[in-house]
Amino acid sequence: MSSVAASFVLCVVFPFLMAYAAASDLLTMRISNRVTGLVVAGFAIHVVASGMTLGDVLTHLVAGALTLAATFAMFARGWMGGGDAKLAAGTALWLGIEHVIEYAVVASLLGGVLTLAILYARSYPLPKPVLRVPFVMHLHDVNTGIPYGIALASAALIVLPEAVGLERLAFL
Repeated sequence: MSSVAASFVLCVVFPFLMAYAAASDLLTMRISNRVTGLVVAGFAIHVVASGMTLGDVLTHLVAGALTLAATFAMFARGWMGGGDAKLAAGTALWLGIEHVIEYAVVASLLGGVLTLAILYARSYPLPKPVLRVPFVMHLHDVNTGIPYGIALASAALIVLPEAVGLERLAFL
């Protein structure tokens, strides 16, 4: 495959999947396994299209496995949702071991801001015009979790350009 195909996966497919995961989490408080599966499949296509070496592939797989282990432990403790755990692991495949800590830090900072903003918004009654919008009502409910996929997807889009060296893409 060509560098144009690799560039397409990086610049179009991956950002689309991150935006879809974030929007899905916001609207439904759920990240589909299909989305995470497509993130992983997109990485496999990127590996072939970019000509990534076996050693590099292995370090990316280690990043995904370590992230899955850590996020699954957080899921088991009730600290995050299962969809969030799988999305973080799939994203770590793309970022590789060198950038997984940066991803975790950025996601944590964005997630903290998101959580505080939602908790703050929940402390006030909703305005009448939005009382008929189901996802707003659900998001405002104090018994509902935080759509952390928004922070995970945003962090991925912040860290990915450096992780994959987007400045080196031929068609940009």
